[in-house]
Amino acid sequence: MKYEKNSDADSTPLGTGGLTIGILGVGEGRSTMSAALQSKKLHLKIICDRNEELCKQRCKEFDFANYTTSYEDLLNDAEIDIIAIYTPDHLHADHIKQALLHGKHVVCTKPFIDDLNRAKELLELQAQTGKKVFVGQSSRFFEPYKRQRKDFEAGEIGELITIESHYNADHRWFLEKKWALEDSFKWLYGGLSHPVDFIRWYLPNIEEVMGYGMIGANGKAAGLKNEDTMHFIFKATDGRIARVSGTYTSPTQPTKRDSGMSCVLRGTQGASQADYHELRYAITDKTGEEKIVHWGDSTLKYYFRFEGQSHHAGEYQNYLEYFVDSIEQSFTAYPNMQEGIGTVALLQAMDKSLKTGAPVKIADILKQYNLESLSH
Repeated sequence: MKYEKNSDADSTPLGTGGLTIGILGVGEGRSTMSAALQSKKLHLKIICDRNEELCKQRCKEFDFANYTTSYEDLLNDAEIDIIAIYTPDHLHADHIKQALLHGKHVVCTKPFIDDLNRAKELLELQAQTGKKVFVGQSSRFFEPYKRQRKDFEAGEIGELITIESHYNADHRWFLEKKWALEDSFKWLYGGLSHPVDFIRWYLPNIEEVMGYGMIGANGKAAGLKNEDTMHFIFKATDGRIARVSGTYTSPTQPTKRDSGMSCVLRGTQGASQADYHELRYAITDKTGEEKIVHWGDSTLKYYFRFEGQSHHAGEYQNYLEYFVDSIEQSFTAYPNMQEGIGTVALLQAMDKSLKTGAPVKIADILKQYNLESLSH
């Protein structure tokens, strides 16, 4: 095994308990390194990336000992229980398949896969191996959204009527990156997938979606190929509706006035709103009492451990520990593979609606890939 050790690495590092994890891809996987090293439920054995200089950079940053540039080293390491995958979207299916074939549990960043032609094969392989696959939809594991879900499940707002969510960000700096102007880059998958996941969380049985999108003036000037401004309406099988919006190349309102990403639940007896970076939550509960919760600096530092809030490792630590619990206690960790595939099907339906200007039924997307069983 090609491991390389820092001369000054601590012989008894943090992250030495529980199950053993290896990380594939240490760009976005930087947050998972921090999460695993600070968790009492995980032991980080090794990191892997084709970019050796990036591996060395991460080892220096975290005073960590072991890296490799070969995925085979992770796959063949009998001590590794979980492989966490943070590679480019088009590589996810192959990397998940190899991990399952080598008897590993899998954490994979969102979107789960970019080609639903691979979905059935992965579902069958997971059933054969019995290993767990968890999709890292991190926003569910951020403090305001955890509190919102807890209150919802406790019946604080009554029966859910509708859900509204948005993710608006001033990402004009993306337009300076060459890869952001390629045909393959879509904010629909990279950005809007977060609020879409909130819709799936509360209304899992989405039947139909309709949306409009455009490339804004800033995006057009830069040569952007796909929509940077989008609005969608969703309809569930029980008739309830929801909406999602996203804008990515224009200024945003001050955070005291608005939040970059919010989820609003409206129920029969109350309503609640969770705001992301602001660590803010508000609810009018079934008694009519209004509550506003702000979390302090210690919670902020737990979630955002790097400069400029560029990564949010606290969410990753929350979901990794939840996944460890699911393995040790034999319960299903959500989003699981089935839900991850369903979300990709929903995103593809949204993409099709943008192109056609017409409503798209999710069942038609699933049928196209012989995945009808996921619609039940």
